[in-house]
Amino acid sequence: MRLLVLGGTAWLGRCVADTAVRSGHEVTCLARGSSGDTPRDAEFIRADRTEPGAYEQVADKRWDAVVDVTRQPGQAKGAVAALAGRTNLFVFVSSGNVYADHSEVGQDESGALLEALEGDVMESMEVYGQAKVACERHVMRAFGPDRALILRVGLIGGPDDVFDRSGYWPLRFARPASEDGSVLVPDAPDLSAQVIDVRDLAASIVDMGARCVTGTFNATGETMSFPQHLQIARVAAGHTGPVVRADPQWLLSHGVQAWMGERSLPLWLDDPDWFGFNARDSTKARRAGLTTRPLNETLADTLAWELTRDRSRTRRAGLSDDDERELLAALSRT
Repeated sequence: MRLLVLGGTAWLGRCVADTAVRSGHEVTCLARGSSGDTPRDAEFIRADRTEPGAYEQVADKRWDAVVDVTRQPGQAKGAVAALAGRTNLFVFVSSGNVYADHSEVGQDESGALLEALEGDVMESMEVYGQAKVACERHVMRAFGPDRALILRVGLIGGPDDVFDRSGYWPLRFARPASEDGSVLVPDAPDLSAQVIDVRDLAASIVDMGARCVTGTFNATGETMSFPQHLQIARVAAGHTGPVVRADPQWLLSHGVQAWMGERSLPLWLDDPDWFGFNARDSTKARRAGLTTRPLNETLADTLAWELTRDRSRTRRAGLSDDDERELLAALSRT
């Protein structure tokens, strides 16, 4: 397969390019090159997709498939306009954020979508879902259902997770902040969790692209309870200390954020209107060839990568050691 990856230097895009190269495909990456390097055996074409003529060096060639992960509607619109006549299949990596309702557990691809973002530029992550809807529409208008593959992806995890979500729990269990080894967790027995390993997602993108699979699919990890996820992370880390459960309202009242961000507990959701966000139905994608490895393998590999990183750095998600100790002390006084 002759594959064009729009990007190929950042986390998922680079993993797609690397997987395709290792699978014996001919890979070209079109990117600015500011996020990193492309795989060694992939061709690199430097271009800024916000500039006119960005696709001139690839629009005169024939591609078996094109992969795009953009969140910017203008970039999607420009790509499909330049490449609609040059490729057999356009693979767009979308997001579960496109759905209008996140309360329903087990929602499939028939769920209602948000309104598409008007305009070409997503100015804020607050309209990320609307921007992805707009990108999907540009792809479908140009390629139609017979030449487009749209993957609505759930939470991605694994080695190189620079967003710090999937690595937080195994690392926290491996390195408790308290002297007695206690680890603070939300008391959320009814919450679901899903993580898809970036390597599995990349492999499925390459495989489905090579087979010219078309359609719209939820691409997520296995659904399990949040406590199950925490237990798998704990086992992966070899943690034997106390697990201290805190009421969600207590956590919120003490300034702990859900999901991600500074002073947060990753993967935890506190709002019932979002309890289905991390529990979507991926049956259709699995029937089409999506395969995922066991979570314990993903978390063990992510922990191994986390342990190579600078311990003093500021994380994009999770509690600092000082925050963890402060919260455990406050909870012990209640």
